[in-house]
Amino acid sequence: MGSNKPLPYGRYTPGSTIAADNAAHITGKTILTTGVSPSGTGALFVETLAAHSPALLILAGRSPSKLAATASKIASINASVKTRLLDLDLASLPSVRRAAAEMLSWTDVGRIDVLMNNAGIMAGPYRKSEDGVELQFAANHLGHFLLTNLLMPLLLASPSPCVVNISSDGHRLGGIRFSDPSFSNGSEYNQWVAYGQSKTANILFARALAAKLGGKGLRAYSVHPGVLMSTNLVAAGGLGERDFAELKKLDKSLGEPLGEDDAVFDFKNEDEMVATHVTAAFDPRLDEERWNGCYLEDGNVSEGVRACARGEGDEERLWKLSEELVGERFEY
Repeated sequence: MGSNKPLPYGRYTPGSTIAADNAAHITGKTILTTGVSPSGTGALFVETLAAHSPALLILAGRSPSKLAATASKIASINASVKTRLLDLDLASLPSVRRAAAEMLSWTDVGRIDVLMNNAGIMAGPYRKSEDGVELQFAANHLGHFLLTNLLMPLLLASPSPCVVNISSDGHRLGGIRFSDPSFSNGSEYNQWVAYGQSKTANILFARALAAKLGGKGLRAYSVHPGVLMSTNLVAAGGLGERDFAELKKLDKSLGEPLGEDDAVFDFKNEDEMVATHVTAAFDPRLDEERWNGCYLEDGNVSEGVRACARGEGDEERLWKLSEELVGERFEY
């Protein structure tokens, strides 16, 4: 994808600054964002956009009360911005199908300009989705894979459709277990390796979308937003010192800097956390064909993709595995 980075942003650039720079590309857009519980990165993202008058913010998630709270916050920022709430449980394929069918039935919504696949869970004990798939892989990747493909008619109705998958530098922790994505029903489970697998999937899925649909005008990216300890991702997992000690041990075994004794997370504030969301979704300098499918962090194109997400042909292998697990083929 080349080594020249086209964007001027960096580690500490606020998302609000990038949004202001790209206000003309936000105004009038229809944006669907998953995982918008108050104080989470999805909510912070849509709240950042609200000041620049998108036409419609579609808020998708499992909790009606949390969706309503985020919609209320958007109204307090800019009362002219329309919102719609979409009931969606990404860990349930039937729920994803119902949500997609509902959206496709909305006669007043003719397109999706940006699909922000933001929702996710992190680590925790072994669990399966109702469809029998390891829960992190199901919620972080498989639900978004199905949702994105089912909504493709609305995306391709946009003059400049964009799909953004929120990944993580945590993809370093594990590649795709193509023959055993559910860890032998938990007998081989490691919470951080499973998290890594799901985040690697986010990267590969973006590349696959770019390869399959770039010719139809679709842009797709994956993003490492950074680390914000106060987000719901940590709180919902009930993670404690023992869990992060396990993470440090795994990083050390992989030769990663975060495995060193004196290593600490480089935290971002709330505004910085959504900077790369905004860059990926709206910065027109990414429209060059060479950047389609790329991975971004710190508001910029990044070369930080680890070997576990660079396997030759892995994006197509993941696509086929995902089709098998959702029980439906998507050919473009």
